Amino acid sequence: MTTSPAGARDQVARLLTLVPFLHSRGKVRLEDAAEALGVPPEQVLADLKVLLMCGLPGGYPDDLIDVDLDALEEPEGDGVIRVTNADYLARPLRLTPTEATAIIVALRALRGSADGDTREVVDRALAKLEAAAAHGAEAPAIDPGEAPGGPDLVRLEADLARAAADARQVRLHYFVPSRDEQSERVVDPRGIVRAHGFAYLDAWCHSAEAPRLFRLDRIQRAEVLDTPIQTEPAPPRDLGPEGLFERSADTTVVTLALEPAARWIVEYYPTDDVRPRRGGRLEVDLVVADERWLQRLLLRLAPHARVLAPSDIQERYLQAAGDTLRLYD
Repeated sequence: MTTSPAGARDQVARLLTLVPFLHSRGKVRLEDAAEALGVPPEQVLADLKVLLMCGLPGGYPDDLIDVDLDALEEPEGDGVIRVTNADYLARPLRLTPTEATAIIVALRALRGSADGDTREVVDRALAKLEAAAAHGAEAPAIDPGEAPGGPDLVRLEADLARAAADARQVRLHYFVPSRDEQSERVVDPRGIVRAHGFAYLDAWCHSAEAPRLFRLDRIQRAEVLDTPIQTEPAPPRDLGPEGLFERSADTTVVTLALEPAARWIVEYYPTDDVRPRRGGRLEVDLVVADERWLQRLLLRLAPHARVLAPSDIQERYLQAAGDTLRLYD
């Protein structure tokens, strides 16, 4: 019989529930375990037969979990589930550096495709594993590779979430991409939100005297202060499907035509819309709050980007590009 992928996943989930359930209760009748798991007794029996093939690495008889199937299948059996040779399940888990690294890499791969609820669970597990790896005497430094974030980012998110829960102010050292500068400010944190694959701190900024979103990977340093927040407590905003930006008189939607060499900006900067064109080209709508930042970005991208609209921004960009070239004459 071939087990479907969904059936295999369900069975693994039941086994992960069944083993600690049995270990904490000692002896449990087959019917009682089936009722607790919400499946027929025949399914629990099938799961127990799979459990017989599980255990410690090595695969020798003394390494595998033992289940008394006679008590469950024979007519004279009492129907009580007896699991032995599984005492190690009650001991605290100790991972070697190699095992910890493998689990962290797997969790980071899972995090990239997880939904919000699953990501919270994964982040908590990652925070614990990476903190242990960072402080353990034998644990090596973990390189998460190309996965977003890292141990420092996970710890930063946990610290900011606790500060929001405790209603304590935070001093941020933050990189402002629109002005290409570092800033320092005190904020009243409200919570962590996510959009476009990035995590943000939603907070009241006392420098701007307005609510602001701070992308976590742009926070250079965060210091949780002893002072309580000065504004009324509020939950983090629901960004919803429309994205991060609230339209105002200070923002402009700029449409760019990007050659393949400049496509990378859609991975780095939040966009309103991305429209594929022939030859790997893109048309991208950016919400721009500071034209100086846009001009610097366009000079970096030249000659692989141009402004389609508004036309006056394209004219000013061409003027800036000409002035820059004349500096080399």
